[in-house]
Amino acid sequence: MVREIMKDPIFLGRKSREATGEDLPIAQDLLDTLAAHKDGCVGMAANMIGEAVRIIVFDNEGVYMTMLNPRIVKASGLYETQEGCLSLEGVRKTKRYRSIKLQYQNEKLQTRLKTFTGWTAQIIQHEIDHCNGILI
Repeated sequence: MVREIMKDPIFLGRKSREATGEDLPIAQDLLDTLAAHKDGCVGMAANMIGEAVRIIVFDNEGVYMTMLNPRIVKASGLYETQEGCLSLEGVRKTKRYRSIKLQYQNEKLQTRLKTFTGWTAQIIQHEIDHCNGILI
């Protein structure tokens, strides 16, 4: 189900709780909402649809990917960039890493470890910031 985009900075500024198997319907709503906004959005975190839970979805080179409880375990290649957000007005400067190694759970709750680089790594970092209550 496509959900409304949360724009309340107080809500968005709170840390999200760990995701469980009971939260998988939220992941599907998040995918549906991302697909509905595909023209102006490449990634979303659950708090962007009003759910304070650690779930992100994003465009991984043309295929949508879902992650529960993503954590960066290694990062390299710090650089400065500018980003916008569907939940907030405008564009802001931020720092990102060119390469990140993540630990996360997939939709089957299997723990995975994977390295992402470039644009995809930047998207993931933005969404993890959302999970941590960091507004960009």
